[in-house]
Amino acid sequence: MVQVVNVKNTGLRGVTVADTKISFIDGEKGVLIYRGYRIEELAEHSTFMEVAYLLLHGSLPGRKEIEEFEKQVREARGLPEYMCESFRKWPKDAKPMDVLQASVPLLAMSDPDLFNEGRDANVRMALRLIARLPAVAAAWQRIRNGLEPLPPDRALSHAANFLWQLHGKKPDEEAARYLDICLILHADHTFNASTFACREVVSTRAHMYAGVAAGIGALSGSLHGGANAEVMKMLLELEAEKDVPGWVSARLEKGERIMGMGHAVYKTMDPRAKYLKQMAKRLGEKTGKKWQDLSSQVEKAGLEEFRRRGKPEIQPNVDFYSAPVYHMMGIPRDLMTPIFAISRVSGWCSHIIEEKFAEAQEKPALYRPQAEYVGNYCGLMGCEYEPMQQRGQQASEIFG
Repeated sequence: MVQVVNVKNTGLRGVTVADTKISFIDGEKGVLIYRGYRIEELAEHSTFMEVAYLLLHGSLPGRKEIEEFEKQVREARGLPEYMCESFRKWPKDAKPMDVLQASVPLLAMSDPDLFNEGRDANVRMALRLIARLPAVAAAWQRIRNGLEPLPPDRALSHAANFLWQLHGKKPDEEAARYLDICLILHADHTFNASTFACREVVSTRAHMYAGVAAGIGALSGSLHGGANAEVMKMLLELEAEKDVPGWVSARLEKGERIMGMGHAVYKTMDPRAKYLKQMAKRLGEKTGKKWQDLSSQVEKAGLEEFRRRGKPEIQPNVDFYSAPVYHMMGIPRDLMTPIFAISRVSGWCSHIIEEKFAEAQEKPALYRPQAEYVGNYCGLMGCEYEPMQQRGQQASEIFG
C-alpha cells in the first residue's frame, strides 16, 4: 500500500513512494535482506552471479538456471569496438564515474532490445549491463594509463575476469572470491538515492539504459557514493599518525566527519561492514599490510568519542572497511565508487524491471511530486511585464 503524506522539505525521508519485493532494511537491528535472504547468508554461501539472478528473477536459481545465466553473462562481456575507440579520444584525466555514466548511453546504441518493452527484453538488457560495466571500468583504467584494454576471459568468474582485465594478470582464487563477496554486499539497498533515480526516470517509460545512467549520476555525488575513496584517503593520511585517538577527537571537535562512520538508515553497525571487517583482517594477514589495524584503531577511537558525545548510533558503514579491502586488492581510489556501481547495477536493473512490470501497483505510473512555490508572487494575474528599455532605466537608477 502506498502511503501519501502531505509534507515538505523532507527530501522524501519517511515518505513511502512505492512497494518493493527486492530488498528490506531494519536499521535499528542492522538487518539487510535480499528477496527474503539475509545478507550474511548470501555472502557466506552464494556468488554474485547467483545473487544477481535472485534480484532479477525473485528466486535462487537451480543448477541449470545458473549455468545458463553465467554463460549469457560471459558471452556479453565484450565491449563494442566503437567504445574503446571513443575512450582513446577522451581526456585522460576524466573521472572514472563520469566515464562510466557516459558509457551507458553508448552501450544503449547497439543493444538490439533497446526499444523492446517486454520483460524478457529488459532482463536481457540487464544482463548485458551487468556483464559490461566491469569491462568499461577496466578498459578506462588501462587506456588512461597508456595500456591496451584486455579481452575478457570466459574461463574466469565475474569478479576474477574484472581483476584480470584491470591488472593484466590472473588473480588468485581467494582474491577473486573476496571481490565476489564485495559485489554481493553492494548489490542492493532498497530506495537509496541512486535506485530512486533509476525508478523515477523509467517511470516516464524511458528505457533501462536511461535509468541506469541516472543511477550512476546519483551515485557520483559525494553525499551518496565516493565515501570509500575518502576513507582510504583518510587512512593514507593517518599512516604515520602516532596518536589516532587524539586525531579522531580533534577532528570531531572541529565539527568534521570521520569518513565511513554513520549511516542514514542504520542505527547500529552496518551488517555489510561486519563482513568486510573480517575480510580486511584476512587480507591484511595475507598481504602483510596493516590497513585493517589502522582502520580498527580509528573505529575504536570513533566509537568511544561518539558514545561520549551521546551518539552511540554512529558506527562503521559499508564504506569504512571496503576501502582498505579494495586498496589491498590494488584497486585505485577513484575506481572504488565505479566498483560500487558494477555491483549495484544488478539492483538498479531489478528495480527498473519492478518499476516497469510490478503487478497491481497502487501508484500512478509516473512519479510527479509537488513543490510549494515561495518565489515572487503578484496575485493570480502574475507580475506586470516591463519592457526591456524600462527595466534598463530602473537598473541604471539603482546601480548608478
